[in-house]
Amino acid sequence: MREPADGAVTTTTLTKRFGHQLAVDGIDLVVPSGAVYGFLGPNGSGKTTTIRMLLGLIAPTSGSLTLLGAPMERLGDTLPEVGALVEGPAFHLYLSGRANLRRLDAADRTADPRTSSARIDAALDRVGLLAAAGKRYRAYSLGMRQRLAIAGALLTPKRLLVLDEPTNGLDPQGTREVRHLVSSLADDGITVLVSSHLLSEVEQVCTHLGVMQAGRLLAQGPVASIRAGSAPVARIEVDRPEAAARIMTELGVTEVRVVHGPGSGSALGELGPVPPEKVVAACVHAGLAVTGFRVERPSLEDTFVALTGEGFDVSG
Repeated sequence: MREPADGAVTTTTLTKRFGHQLAVDGIDLVVPSGAVYGFLGPNGSGKTTTIRMLLGLIAPTSGSLTLLGAPMERLGDTLPEVGALVEGPAFHLYLSGRANLRRLDAADRTADPRTSSARIDAALDRVGLLAAAGKRYRAYSLGMRQRLAIAGALLTPKRLLVLDEPTNGLDPQGTREVRHLVSSLADDGITVLVSSHLLSEVEQVCTHLGVMQAGRLLAQGPVASIRAGSAPVARIEVDRPEAAARIMTELGVTEVRVVHGPGSGSALGELGPVPPEKVVAACVHAGLAVTGFRVERPSLEDTFVALTGEGFDVSG
């Protein structure tokens, strides 16, 4: 089926209140078809509430949404084509991975029971658990449990996969397993919406980002576009960084600061329209001993700090 031209997921002024608390404040979300969309923000920023509205688990207070081309009044038409993992997997500890998926598949009224065994094995193979299918769930590592949950979401063909904090609590190995799985699913043409508060995970796997804070969507778009919204920073290494900082300020460089090091230091600032060579020439002309100069593009972490005024977890 052809994907909607305006995206796999779109919302218009989507809002959710719980009593007097405004959890989601009029957001306009656009998840392009085929994208890996990182829904990023600190815990409590409204990500999970938004996801629950997208999946029809709770009703919005106001606004509207479209999921795979269907308006929210007809979510039931497209939800069978959506796989979701929200707030962690829940399986029977005493059953094997395959038996857990068999029970899950039997509860799906849209699934064909005649193809159940083949589809279960295909889903297990897709997430790299076919060899461990007979092992009891209690013996699975956290990464294996998360991959089994994703297998459960893939028992029938999906066009959209929604993952809420899929690497939460995982060790580095489990995190890598889930990250590689998300990348391979995207390579197969599945649109993936993955929420996270871990910057490093989002940066490695996502093509598009949406930044949430206190219920508001502060920015969204391709990763490169969001990065490009931050001004380049000039760093000059000199024997007298305070003097270099004064020169940079006089030239029109903004957000100037000094970083001290052993025997020397650096002055940093946002260049704006100031030519970088002008900074070096002015410092040399003033008699400063310049030992290094470079222009740095701010990291994704720097960009988000500038957007939100607070930091995000970098690695968890």
